[in-house]
Amino acid sequence: MYNPKLHHRKSIRIKKYDYTNPNWYYITICTKDKQHYLGEIKNGKMLLNKYGRIVEEEWSKTKQLRENIDLDYYVIMPNHFHGIIIIESTAGATHRVPTPKVELKANSLGAIIGQFKSVVTKRIRASGLENFQWQRNYYEHIIRNEKDLFNIRQYIELNPLKWEFDDYY
Repeated sequence: MYNPKLHHRKSIRIKKYDYTNPNWYYITICTKDKQHYLGEIKNGKMLLNKYGRIVEEEWSKTKQLRENIDLDYYVIMPNHFHGIIIIESTAGATHRVPTPKVELKANSLGAIIGQFKSVVTKRIRASGLENFQWQRNYYEHIIRNEKDLFNIRQYIELNPLKWEFDDYY
């Protein structure tokens, strides 16, 4: 039975920040227990398996499904995903979807990532990996300036080369 005093998780989101705001966001999503479901690194290159290709297809669709979204650098790793998502406007972002304790705005970063994770999970399970799961949450960082963007792009681009030293290895 759920007990909020025992099962409370502290949010990693910025309080009172509107995640529908036009901005550039760096995100990281990990597979549950950091399982290597999405492919493997060989000679510093990520080789996607069929599940990794599903992640790539659905990430690309994110831009096609939403007029106010653009995508920048991304990399799919064996057990996690890094990407830069750009929310360009707040058009259509006023509808609220009620959830327990939190109201998630349509077209917010959380709604977009939640939908992405859900669709990927359903497709991967339907294609044979019935126990596939993402970890419960995701990491996000608001990109604040050109230097920040440059460093994040470089990190994403070099991620496969540094795999053996990666925290998620």
